[in-house]
Amino acid sequence: MRTYDAEARRLRARGALVATVVLLGVLVLGFFRVQVLRSSSYRLRSDSNRLRALPIPAPRGALFDRHGRLIAENVPGYAISLLPAPVDSLRATLQALAPPLALTAARIDVILAGARRYPHQPVLVEGDASFEQVSAVEERRVEFPGVLIEMGPKRRYVAGPTTAHVTGYVSEVSDQELARPEFEGYSPGQIVGKEGIERQYESLLQGRPGVRYVEVDALGRIVGAFQGRPELSAVPGQPLRLSLDLELQQWIDRIFPDTMRGAVVALNAEDGGVLALYSRPSFDPNDFVGGIDADLWTGLNADPARPLLNRALNGVYPPGSTFKIATAGIALARGVVAPDEYMSIPCRGGMQFGNRYFRCWRPGGHGYLTLADAIRDSCDVYFYQLGLRIGLEPLVEAGNRLGFRGRCGIDLPGESAGLYPEDLGYWKRRFGYDGTPAEALSMAIGQGPNAQTPLKMAQFFLAVARDGTAPPPRVVVTDSVEPGFTLDISPENLEWLREGMRRVLRPGGTAYLSSLEHWDLMGKTGTSQNSQDPERDHAWFVGLAGPRGGDPEIVVAVIVEFGLSGSGVAAPIVAKTADFYLRRKHGIPVDTMQTLGEHLRAGRPARWAVWR
Repeated sequence: MRTYDAEARRLRARGALVATVVLLGVLVLGFFRVQVLRSSSYRLRSDSNRLRALPIPAPRGALFDRHGRLIAENVPGYAISLLPAPVDSLRATLQALAPPLALTAARIDVILAGARRYPHQPVLVEGDASFEQVSAVEERRVEFPGVLIEMGPKRRYVAGPTTAHVTGYVSEVSDQELARPEFEGYSPGQIVGKEGIERQYESLLQGRPGVRYVEVDALGRIVGAFQGRPELSAVPGQPLRLSLDLELQQWIDRIFPDTMRGAVVALNAEDGGVLALYSRPSFDPNDFVGGIDADLWTGLNADPARPLLNRALNGVYPPGSTFKIATAGIALARGVVAPDEYMSIPCRGGMQFGNRYFRCWRPGGHGYLTLADAIRDSCDVYFYQLGLRIGLEPLVEAGNRLGFRGRCGIDLPGESAGLYPEDLGYWKRRFGYDGTPAEALSMAIGQGPNAQTPLKMAQFFLAVARDGTAPPPRVVVTDSVEPGFTLDISPENLEWLREGMRRVLRPGGTAYLSSLEHWDLMGKTGTSQNSQDPERDHAWFVGLAGPRGGDPEIVVAVIVEFGLSGSGVAAPIVAKTADFYLRRKHGIPVDTMQTLGEHLRAGRPARWAVWR
């Protein structure tokens, strides 16, 4: 019996050959597809598994004051990040990093939340790691796969809290910011400006980050730099020169009462440049670099003194008697009063209007006064009558033209607008009754629906210091001066306003004790009602100063919350600020005793004082 068929054998062999050829063909086609048709795709996938693109932070542009002194710079710092990995792996690494980096459970959750939102980006763990923290991590590097330690530029603010409200601070870009058009192209973890100059000029200060490539192993550990792709260097940000005078800012911080709150604004009378912009209390912007501690952030926001509030730009206060200069300017411009004219009703401590008696701050009264003497004595009765002569509607219209309901236009973010009636319908809309002529009495002395920032009052007095025009205040030095507003007042009448303010600092004036030896200081005191504590008014003083016989060179506005007395508290700050600036500008040594009051209290002769 035959068990082997040669023909069947050949058929089976032929079938096996065909199957082998088909199988080899499939394999060849598969290899061709993988190695030729889709080689780029698999190469990219392979590269993504072993290569990591790491950003190179760009140094932010430095900030300098008007004399070239450094205000904000970059110093070497350390940042600790984690390369992309599964969330469970990241959690295990973070828990291992918790002891040396003092990571809390809440902080770990925040980091992991960021990793979930951006799974393909390195996640920042510590943006301002100390040398001790970096050393502790490096000693146990094998325990921390995927940890990236980099040295990069770290922001440092030379004057710390003194300039905080001008410079602002930097911190990690938020998810909300990444969604805005102005942050297009930014990456999670990138450091951006949050307030002040840092925020306003972010596009110039930021620069352009670079990128470098590294190779990682199967555990995500960096094994070395990748030479196949060139490194893209970072482009540093643009440095900025500010109009700020750093030494003047530091001087103001030194003389401002330690226990009080308030603000100081100093402007260059020539071009409106900001010489100083100070707010007390303050904060240290260096605390925000690399991420602020959660407890510190909570404490800053919960502090009733509100250290994060920039009182110079955002503090809105009734201007009180400082507004009498605006009332006088409006009256002169409209021709409703002559500078040497006496009012028909002398000041006897108050005046009757309608069914109400309007009091003067001085119960004994001031008698008959001209405009300059009414400014000197800050006589309410005189300005009540001046408000009636102007009329409520013209007073409202002129105040809007001068910008008391708007903003100054300073090149800083978040400036608050002033409170001022937009028209006569304000009283009906706000209080349910029509505005009456009596409203003009309150508004003429800076009360009623009128509240302004210290910056706005400084800008208004800047017009008085100049030729009746006031450009928007500028913090960054520019070549051009933008148009602002004009008082529409003749040079003769403008000089009458200055003469009244000059008498405030002369014998018999409300702020004579703040007069200075070398400079012609003129200004206006003010006390404004305080809704938080009616027994403690806010103290105002706004002044102009320059060489005797010359034009004013500096304008200074000061508000001291709960200061009670503009002449006793705010005026000395204005005088000492102006004196410090002008002495340095004109080459006169700075003296620790500057005002007449300081000389008298120390028993030091003041032969320059005028006693008649």
